[in-house]
Amino acid sequence: MREYLKFYIDGRWVESTVPERIDVIDPATEAVCGHVSAGTGADVDKAVAAARRAFVNYSQTTREERIELLQRILVEYQKRFDDLVKAITEEMGAPVTFAQRSQVPAGSVDIKASIEILKTFKFEEDRGTTRIAKEPIGVCGMITPWNWPICQIVLKVVPALAAGCTMVLKPSEEAPFSAYIWAEVMDAAGVPPGVFNMINGVGPAVGAAIASHPGIDMVSFTGSTRAGVEVARSAAATVKRVTQELGGKSPNIILEDADFESAISAGVRSVMSNSGQSCNAPTRMLVPAKKMDRAIAIARKVAEATTVGDPNSSVTIGPVVNKNQWEKIQHLIKAGIDEGATLVTGGIGRPEGLSKGFFVKPTVFANVKNDMTIAKEEIFGPVVSILSYENVDEAVQIANDTEYGLAAYISGSDVNETRAVASKLRAGQVVINCSGGDSTAPFGGYKRSGNGREVGDYGFHEYLETKAILGYTPQ
Repeated sequence: MREYLKFYIDGRWVESTVPERIDVIDPATEAVCGHVSAGTGADVDKAVAAARRAFVNYSQTTREERIELLQRILVEYQKRFDDLVKAITEEMGAPVTFAQRSQVPAGSVDIKASIEILKTFKFEEDRGTTRIAKEPIGVCGMITPWNWPICQIVLKVVPALAAGCTMVLKPSEEAPFSAYIWAEVMDAAGVPPGVFNMINGVGPAVGAAIASHPGIDMVSFTGSTRAGVEVARSAAATVKRVTQELGGKSPNIILEDADFESAISAGVRSVMSNSGQSCNAPTRMLVPAKKMDRAIAIARKVAEATTVGDPNSSVTIGPVVNKNQWEKIQHLIKAGIDEGATLVTGGIGRPEGLSKGFFVKPTVFANVKNDMTIAKEEIFGPVVSILSYENVDEAVQIANDTEYGLAAYISGSDVNETRAVASKLRAGQVVINCSGGDSTAPFGGYKRSGNGREVGDYGFHEYLETKAILGYTPQ
């Protein structure tokens, strides 16, 4: 049983102002596996005050000092690799193998990338007699999700540190264990008191207090579109910058000349990964109408080979994060059946042999229409919807016919055609032929998928203000 009942404020572990606890549930067993304290606005006030004091000196640190700090953080992070793996498996149900291979390594990759970017990042440039300076924006509020718990913390905290900002973090109360290890990493690395502060709690209390606080200069939020709207509303009165990485319903266009076996297999596996709990998952697969039967056969084979069960074993996927999420997924699977989509495999209820835990059957629907609920709403579970198209123009039209615009995917053998399709898709990131990841590529969305960008040098800019100094260079 993990007991994390203190907050990290001003370089110390401190008691919550109100002794109220939140149960943390192991999604594989449905049992309480730990507790965290529920923060309040008063806790946020203390953290913001500490961050504002620390900003005076930290904002003036040199590039070299910040590089050295990030290098120390990387060393301490790598020391805690196994601890982070165990925490993530317990708190949100990621299989041990997936936590070892993807969840935890993603954090170290992002730290390393930020160090390299910081070495050459242009904080100043001259244009004629004017100097353009990029300066730290100030105290940053950070609200992170449970689906990639440590990766999302790193993607916010590390660029902010590199930019010279101080911060207050609220990690998800659903997956708080890895966040506490991160705070211990920051402490061990010698981050100056007040530069990094962490408070646990629920969104309507701590999240809203961070978003509305007049002492916070910007808010970076990752989560659902619904919650992102509330964060923006809370922040509006203080006219602070708000960056949001929100929901998605990403299209995956399989062109007629694509390697069908490879493209469809990769698309289904991508959705199943992390139990479908990735905002950029390619959940709407678009295939040529005349090849629907072939697509169904391949997708069924891959989905039925996806093993589900105890995340401490060698399964492909574990449970989804909590009961509410499980029930939402069941409701949407039923909606797909009721609205006439073809259920290829999977369906309602737990997989065979699992009587408890928030496990979902790997599910594939075919002959889906884009106005069906399962094609419009973000399911956030291991559910693929296969839609058909008659020509490429129709495929692009269907792909863009969504309120989201986080990511999109294309597979095809004609490089000119895939590039042409990519240019027409309204999404913040487009992946051609299942290309590998890029730790410097900007990530963020169009439309209701959010605004602003994370990752790489674009992630740095979110934490910087732009100042023009006219007459800096005398004529």
